[in-house]
Amino acid sequence: MTLLQTPSFTLHGKRALVTGGSRGIGFAAAVALAQAGAEVWIAARGREALAHAAGLAAEHRLAFHPLELDITDAQEVERVLATLPTPDILVNSAGLARHQPFLEVNEDNFDAVMTLNLRATFFVSQRVARRMRAGSKGGAIIHISSQMGHVGGPERSVYCASKFALEGLTRTMALELGDAGIRVNTLCPTFIETDLTRSSLADPAFRHYVLDNIKLRRPGRLEDIMGPVVFLASDAAGLITGSALMVDGGWTAT
Repeated sequence: MTLLQTPSFTLHGKRALVTGGSRGIGFAAAVALAQAGAEVWIAARGREALAHAAGLAAEHRLAFHPLELDITDAQEVERVLATLPTPDILVNSAGLARHQPFLEVNEDNFDAVMTLNLRATFFVSQRVARRMRAGSKGGAIIHISSQMGHVGGPERSVYCASKFALEGLTRTMALELGDAGIRVNTLCPTFIETDLTRSSLADPAFRHYVLDNIKLRRPGRLEDIMGPVVFLASDAAGLITGSALMVDGGWTAT
């Protein structure tokens, strides 16, 4: 009898595209995919941030392909993607949060959050999935969602709405793309300590709110999302689609 073999977690020979890949969670995802063996393109609007991210990776013997791209412009996405090899892995990490009490939310903030978090993710995924299907090799699409796609949060009505919508989109994509071997999942972090969140987490009242809800009693670190990203992208997750992987320290367990 042949001994069972654990499916591979390595990504050698795979190509990955990470939106929002120049900083924060997107950069951590890109590093993780590259360390697992993938060839990685990082997309963002800021040329300097892209250059800095690629340079930092190079210092550690990782090669990123920087891709200056406004993913809110569907025509630009179409044009730029046509110049690239078909990705085997897409990580949609670009996102935006503008927190206000529900009664004070204005249309500009609503539109900005929904445009990036939902509309742009929708059409980037559509363009990439079309090419994955045409290539007949399958693929993995990972949306960076949030625990706030599963629970409510004060002053986060628009952000929660965008992430709840992303969870619904994920399930429908999984249904429609499964016959092409394309797996679609969300990764749902809690509050992660990044340059953007550090000031908020330094506020004692907010930090108490966060730690009171995270059962492991610490905020997330960028390293906490790296293993889950590689897992969802790899053959080890070969039968996982339409799912949400919670990386929330138990926030949503109650």
